[in-house]
Amino acid sequence: MTARSGVMTPARMEAFTDGVVAIIITIMVLELPVPKAPTPQAVLATAPIFLAYALSYVNVGIYWANHHHLLHMTERVDGRVLWANLFMLFWLSLVPLIIRWLDEAGFVPLPTAAYGVVLGMAAIGYTATQAMIIANNGGRESPLAKAVGRDIKGKISLVGYVAGVILAFVAPWLAILLYVAVSAMWLVPDRRIERGLRQSGSDAVQ
Repeated sequence: MTARSGVMTPARMEAFTDGVVAIIITIMVLELPVPKAPTPQAVLATAPIFLAYALSYVNVGIYWANHHHLLHMTERVDGRVLWANLFMLFWLSLVPLIIRWLDEAGFVPLPTAAYGVVLGMAAIGYTATQAMIIANNGGRESPLAKAVGRDIKGKISLVGYVAGVILAFVAPWLAILLYVAVSAMWLVPDRRIERGLRQSGSDAVQ
């Protein structure tokens, strides 16, 4: 918080988020099982949980990358933004726990559904953070609000996670494929915000 204006800047929130994400990724890799023997069969036996780790790594990376872009269009934050961001980080911090559960129980309905719940709640946290930032930085007329638009991709993601949670109780591997499909939509950082950043730069020059 600046001493003169009393306006909180996003730099500290970004630094905190970066640190939490780094810890989450570190814990995730520590949850990976070591092959029980130096044989191809033992290595292959760890393949499913390694794929779960890879998917989780991609998902956490997606949140980090888009969060980074989001804060580059943010001039100030308030308590609402901080708590929405903490809500998102809480659910992301549960990802290593779900990986451990999948490792011990296998890709059976309940842990597979829980994986979708965790990712879906993190998505809700990100959406809430985005909404609170927009409300605190000019509302509907802000550059971020114009860049995000109706956030169709975000809505599709939430529908995908809900469908995946339901599908997990019927066909867990199909649910995992649906989670992968949702993640694939976000592999490239949000171009809407990147375009907004370029537009904001152009307006500043003019």
